[in-house]
Amino acid sequence: MSRPLILITNDDGIDSPGISRLASAACSFGDVWVVAPDGQRSGVSHSFSFGVPLVVSSYAFDVPGVHAFSCSGMPADCVKAGVLKILPRKPDFVFAGINNGPNISADIQYSGTIGAALEAAFLGVHAIAFSEQSSSETSVTSRYLGELMEEYMGKPLPSNSAWNINFPSCSLSSCKGVLRDLSVAQSDFYCDSYDVTELGSGVSEYRLVIGRNWSAPEGTDLKAISDNYVSVGIVSNIR
Repeated sequence: MSRPLILITNDDGIDSPGISRLASAACSFGDVWVVAPDGQRSGVSHSFSFGVPLVVSSYAFDVPGVHAFSCSGMPADCVKAGVLKILPRKPDFVFAGINNGPNISADIQYSGTIGAALEAAFLGVHAIAFSEQSSSETSVTSRYLGELMEEYMGKPLPSNSAWNINFPSCSLSSCKGVLRDLSVAQSDFYCDSYDVTELGSGVSEYRLVIGRNWSAPEGTDLKAISDNYVSVGIVSNIR
């Protein structure tokens, strides 16, 4: 029996350390192919390249045995091209990540990582998004990544949906474990503003100042991460 075929992408770019760690863990569970953006694509959501050719190049990936390609497009482009053309057959799984920064609450609206996972779901492939609160503290991710990957590869999903797994930035000794079946926090997570500089002649420069409200109800992804739990839930496309 052939091993599962796994496609991996991200929105931080193919040279991100997170995608290497994800691919390395995935090699234990199947044959891994990477198709990922050639540079940073955070915040692009589920956008794709319309009317613009994609430039796809073979890439010397740092995980042995992995077939890898960089792509000039968005994360959703990488999934679509990977599933429909680049891989030898339709993959059994698509993994997106490991994103540098959490994808919880309102972050989900903007995330290219989540956009990639939902593109896979739209194409009928079992998808899991992986994110961590900070790439500077990865001990919790290292502890739980393989275990949760295997568990949620085997758990069915509703149509047009993807698993969304987030790891907190605390030390492993401070992590309280895993909370499952969480809902997406609907609280006012963003408290952003703009600094405005008048440049003259009616022209102004607006610079986004990002703020966060880390309070949220029990049973939500935001509350779990705030309390140093690994968060697992489902995100869905519009159906």
